[in-house]
Amino acid sequence: MTQRIVITGTDTGIGKTVFSAGLAGLLDGFYWKPVQSGLDGETDSDVVARLAGLPSERVLPEAYRLKSPLSPHRSAEIDGVAIKAANLTFPVLPTPLVIEGAGGLIVIEGAGGLMVPLNRRTRFIDIFAEWRLPVILCARTTLGTINHTLLSIEALRARSIPLAGIAFIGDEMADTQRTIVEMGGVPQLGRLPYLDPLTDKTLRDAMIAGFAFASCTGDH
Repeated sequence: MTQRIVITGTDTGIGKTVFSAGLAGLLDGFYWKPVQSGLDGETDSDVVARLAGLPSERVLPEAYRLKSPLSPHRSAEIDGVAIKAANLTFPVLPTPLVIEGAGGLIVIEGAGGLMVPLNRRTRFIDIFAEWRLPVILCARTTLGTINHTLLSIEALRARSIPLAGIAFIGDEMADTQRTIVEMGGVPQLGRLPYLDPLTDKTLRDAMIAGFAFASCTGDH
């Protein structure tokens, strides 16, 4: 069975799309963004395809594509669309890729943080609780991250959602990272620094350097 993992964050704009690209690229997997808000310029799927070097068939189509770069519930209302949890089912992988045995992992990226609403009743964390898939929580290393990250950890555990670990994004902040790991009782998977320039190569190199699980796939 194809493995699936959810990438979420403590907030919006923290770099989880870049992390998702790095993970999908290194593990030769698939990427799926169930709900995309904002269609001007590159979408998250476009960014992942470029940075991960994934062929188009490895970037699975979104369940909902919404025009406004707002919270999904509001963007959907503006577009006259009703986001239904029942429609957020896992896409079927293209048959030729399954036959050829291409990457066994689907990287699923949420939008914003855990409590982001999909409609006036359902939040992303409610969907994650139904899926019961392991979650990687992306967290900033900057001021304020301890509060946001510990709250996110508590919210996941309150719903018995399996937490694989924390992926820190940003400059090294050793005490902040240690505090979150110790107080949250959660593994630190690694840290992805801000990259300039951000290219497929610099991302791949940073993933290999920053994450122990990635170093095993670096020559892949």
